[in-house]
Amino acid sequence: MRFGCCTDINHSAIVKEAGFDFLECTVVSLVPDNDGDYEKILNRYEQSSLPVDACNIFLPGNLKIVGNEINHGAVESYVEKALSRVKQIGARTVVFGSGRSRSMPESFSREKGEEQILMFLDMVADYADPLGITIVIEPLNRKESNMINSVPEAVEFAKKVNRDSIQVLADFYHMDEEKEPIEHLVTAKDHLKHIHVADTNRFAPGTGKYPYETFVHCLKQANYDGLVSIECNWKDFETEIIQTRHFLQKLFE
Repeated sequence: MRFGCCTDINHSAIVKEAGFDFLECTVVSLVPDNDGDYEKILNRYEQSSLPVDACNIFLPGNLKIVGNEINHGAVESYVEKALSRVKQIGARTVVFGSGRSRSMPESFSREKGEEQILMFLDMVADYADPLGITIVIEPLNRKESNMINSVPEAVEFAKKVNRDSIQVLADFYHMDEEKEPIEHLVTAKDHLKHIHVADTNRFAPGTGKYPYETFVHCLKQANYDGLVSIECNWKDFETEIIQTRHFLQKLFE
């Protein structure tokens, strides 16, 4: 099992010093409005003290994939460019959360919304498969999206798409917000390829009341041995990142 942190590439030295294995940065940071800025961005990634093994925030919020206002050409063009750049920086896992992009408009057909997400994921797989990139569907709590709010739902989408590159992420924060049984980690084990962790009020792991012993027990039951990323709000990043690494090390290792 490898431990990382969702943060800006500029924090790589701090995260490495704290004892982490990798960074999780954003896909959208690789696709600036001006393509001419990409070379400078790439240079920052190439000089990182830690590898960037995963990327989150796949889609910008204004790029809709559900609803009546989808620009399919723009979506596919973005995905092609974004995933080629994810590959270029060496990341192999991309998190499909993107709550604003995938949320249904009011009074929109759920059946149609699900159909649109499946079509999107199938198109994404066409680009991800040959690049060796895994797309993990992230269930979000209902305050952030009205589509895919539990781990079993994400698993059903992955099964329906039925492509090797389309798998599932479990996020402890979203599971807790939805009062989702932690045991879903075990039932989802065949598709579970990435983990996000936080603690009460989405602060750093170890600072709240989340039932971490149960969470870790279920991951072990699921024989999970992949990436675990902290995705939280920090009060004092440089201090808490060290404390959090010690907390996770004690729990998992």
